[in-house]
Amino acid sequence: MNFNDLSDDSEDSQHTLEERAAAASRSTWVSVCVNLVLTVTQIAVGIFSKSQGLIADGIHSLSDLVADFVVLFANHHSQKDADEEHPYGHQRFETAASMVLGILLLAVGTGMLWSAILKLENPETVQTVHISALWVAGAALAAKELLFRYMLDVAKKVKSSMLVANAWHARSDAASSLVVGIGIAGNLAGFPIMDPIAALIVGFMVAKMGWEFGWDALHDLMDRAVDQKEVEAIRATLMATPGVHGVHDVHTRKMGDMIIVDAHLEIEASISVEAGHDIAVTARQRVLQHHRVLNLMTHVDPWRRPDMDHAD
Repeated sequence: MNFNDLSDDSEDSQHTLEERAAAASRSTWVSVCVNLVLTVTQIAVGIFSKSQGLIADGIHSLSDLVADFVVLFANHHSQKDADEEHPYGHQRFETAASMVLGILLLAVGTGMLWSAILKLENPETVQTVHISALWVAGAALAAKELLFRYMLDVAKKVKSSMLVANAWHARSDAASSLVVGIGIAGNLAGFPIMDPIAALIVGFMVAKMGWEFGWDALHDLMDRAVDQKEVEAIRATLMATPGVHGVHDVHTRKMGDMIIVDAHLEIEASISVEAGHDIAVTARQRVLQHHRVLNLMTHVDPWRRPDMDHAD
């Protein structure tokens, strides 16, 4: 999932920080409830049924539960007002949370891989699982897929990359439950080794997604620019401002799910400094109104009519 897909230059797409915080809290608490039930059920039934795959899936659900609390913590702190030490606010708490989610997934996935490899090295230790494991894997698959669709819908509505990360974390659980279900079915069909193979695949899926989330968040913390489509949309809004004759050197950097923008505006050289300032203020207000921009710093460059370039 490319978080830049969240960009949209329409006015209807804008949401206040309070709305985003409320949506994040609501959807994450739903996830907490679902993952708490799944964690207890999967691990308990996994131990009873002797299914390594189901236990691995339960641990994955537990990592989701921990991740949910990380999101709640970050969501709370990211809404703090700007202060002297953080003049642009605390939105990057969300980016940091996405990185924590990635590291958590990577660690959990690596642990699953190691455990599964140990089982595969000693296939004689793999036991036939109880059929109850298959029923629980199926129920977990349905629950996680529904949770993913709900959370992704909320994330897209409020344009939160942190919520997108958490939603796709739920989808990774749904995919892992599918793999586990297949592994359990294979085990019951007379191929015991299928259960640890399923656990191995789940571990790889979790580790891969953790790496992707962590790497993406790292780039955002290094002031990565937004995609060119969104830059052009901001440029177009600036150009549409009365009195602006040209725009260049538009630079962006992500601040959580918001954007910091620097831009040079070409304004008529013959008008007063006050008039030029007013045009720049209007351009800034238009950008903040129509885009997910937290702040726009403008630099005014003098512009002269082409037919006046050689005037004395």
